[in-house]
Amino acid sequence: MKSLIRILLALTSLLLPLGAEEAKLEEGFVALFDGKTLDGWKINESPAAFSIEDGAIKANGDRCHLFYEGKVNGAKFKDFELRLDVMTRKSSNGGVFIHTVYQKDGWPSGYEIQVNNTQGDPQKSGGLYNTVKNLEPFEDDKWMTYVIIVKEGTVIVRVNDKELVNYKTEPGKSKLLADGGTLAIQAHDKGSTTLYKNIRIKVAK
Repeated sequence: MKSLIRILLALTSLLLPLGAEEAKLEEGFVALFDGKTLDGWKINESPAAFSIEDGAIKANGDRCHLFYEGKVNGAKFKDFELRLDVMTRKSSNGGVFIHTVYQKDGWPSGYEIQVNNTQGDPQKSGGLYNTVKNLEPFEDDKWMTYVIIVKEGTVIVRVNDKELVNYKTEPGKSKLLADGGTLAIQAHDKGSTTLYKNIRIKVAK
C-alpha cells in the first residue's frame, strides 16, 4: 500500500506542473473567453443558441451570432493573431467571423472562417468562406487548433498547423475594415453543434 501511495504521489507531482503550464497564456496573448460565462459577448437573434458546456462555448440553434463586445482592445481588432480550439459534431456547420460589427440579425459582414467537416456544404473547416475554399475535411468530435492572422491586409488561416489560407486582400474589394472590427461565432442551425474554447488574441502593436 505504501509503495502504491508513493507512486501516486510521484505521478501527481509530474502532472501538476504540466496542467499549470497548459493554463498559461502565450506571451502577448489575452483571453477573450473565461471558460465559464459569456461575459463580454453579445448574442443577437436567438439567445438560446449559445451556452457553456465543459469550458467551451456551444453553438446549437436557429441562425444566430455571438459577437465579442468585451474590454480587450475596445473590441476592435485590425492586425492580430487569434487562436482558439474548435470542435464539430457530425453534420454540423458553423463559423468564426473577423472584422465584423454587431448587428441585430442576418449574416455578419467581414470574413468568415469556415467550421464544417461533414455537413453538406462542400466548403470545409479553415477555408475563408466563398473566398479561399478548403475542400478537405478534418474530423468531427476532435478539437482542431485554429490560428487566424490578419497582417497588413493579408489573412492567414492555419488548422492543426496546416496553412489553408494566405490571402492578400485587394484594395476596394477587401472586407477588412480600415479601423478593424470585432469577432463573432456562428450558430448555423438546430441540426449543427459546434464548440469553441481557449479563445485568445494577440493584437499587433
